[in-house]
Amino acid sequence: MKYYLVAGEASGDLHGANLMKALKAEDGEAVFRYFGGDKMQAEGGELVKHYADMAFMGFTEVILNLRTIFKNLKACKNDIIQWKPDVLILIDFPGFNLKIAEFAKANGIKVCYYISPKVWAWNQKRVLKIKKVVDHMFCILPFEVDFYKEWGMQVDYVGNPLLDEIAQFTPDLNFRENHQLGDGKIIVLLPGSRKQEIERLLSVMLSVTENHPDYIFAIAAAPTFTESYYRQFTGDKKIHLLFNSTYNLLHHAHAAIVASGTATLETALFKVPQVVIYKGGTISIAIARMLVKIKFISLVNLIVNKKIVTELIQEDCNTQKVNGELEIILTGEGRNEMLKHYDELLLLMGKPGASAKTARLITTYLHKTI
Repeated sequence: MKYYLVAGEASGDLHGANLMKALKAEDGEAVFRYFGGDKMQAEGGELVKHYADMAFMGFTEVILNLRTIFKNLKACKNDIIQWKPDVLILIDFPGFNLKIAEFAKANGIKVCYYISPKVWAWNQKRVLKIKKVVDHMFCILPFEVDFYKEWGMQVDYVGNPLLDEIAQFTPDLNFRENHQLGDGKIIVLLPGSRKQEIERLLSVMLSVTENHPDYIFAIAAAPTFTESYYRQFTGDKKIHLLFNSTYNLLHHAHAAIVASGTATLETALFKVPQVVIYKGGTISIAIARMLVKIKFISLVNLIVNKKIVTELIQEDCNTQKVNGELEIILTGEGRNEMLKHYDELLLLMGKPGASAKTARLITTYLHKTI
C-alpha cells in the first residue's frame, strides 16, 4: 500500500521513522512518501520536504511566517493529490496537519492521526472538527482516551513510542572516551530543535555553567544546525557539543536542563533528574496564558498529574532560578525524590510496542475498507 506521512518536527520525525519500520513489517509492499526528516528518510521512500523548513513555535512566529506556512500547505496538498496514497498518516503538528486532514477527507483519502493534537490543553471544541476529518486516532497518553470519550469519539491507545526508541537504544561503551568527556559528572543541556527555542533558551542554560566548575557540560545539538551556529552561544566556555548523541548523553548524564517538549519525557525515562525551562515571545505567552487550561507544560508532570519536575516559564526562566533548581537535583533529598517519582511515571507509561501496535491497527483498518 501507499502511505503518505506528514511530520513537522524532530519528535515527529523520530516517531514517523519507527512507525514506517513497523509498517514495513506488517506490509511487505509498503511504499512511503512524506514530509519529515533524516530519521524517516533513513527508512526509505521519498522525502518531499524537511521539517526544518516547517517548524515555527508560538503565535507570533506563526503569524510572521504565514506566507511560508501557506506555501508548504499548498505544496503538501498538491503532492498528496498527485501521488494518490491509500492512507494519509498525520503525526502530531496539529496547526498544519488538521488542515491537511480536512483537505484529504474532502478528497476521499483515508486519514489516520498518530499522536493526538493536544486539544485537551486548549480550545477543546476542536475535537468536533477532528471527529469529522480523522478516520482513526491513535493516542500515546493514557488520559487522552477518556478525554475523547467525553466528546463521543472512540480512539485507540497504543502506548508511547518513546519507549520503542529507548528499547532499541544500545549505549556506546566507548562514548565518553571517544568524545573526550572525562570521568566527571555530566550535566546535559537540551535546548530543543527549533531555532526560536535555541536562541531563547541556550544562553540561559549556559549561564549556570560557571557556578558548577566540577561538572562537565554537554549540549545535545540538533542535526539541522552547524557547530558554528552553536559556538556563537558558547563562546570561549568549555562546553562539549555533540550531534546525534542525545541518548548516549542521557545514558551517562547526572542531571539535565531541558526545553519543554518531548525531551522532558525522554530525560525522565532515562531517569535523569531535570529542570524544565521555556521562554516564548511576549505576545505568544500572553495569549497562551489566556487560552491554555492545563496545570503543567512538561509531559512528565502532565502524565502523572502532579509536579515531579520544576517548570521555569518566561520570567522565571533566568540564571538565578535555573541554577537554584539545578542545585536541588544534583545531590540530596531533592534528587532522590525526583528519581522516586520517575518510578511512578515508568509504571504509568507501560511497555514498548506503540509503533508496532499502531502499524497493526492501521493495516487492519485499511484491509477492512478495501
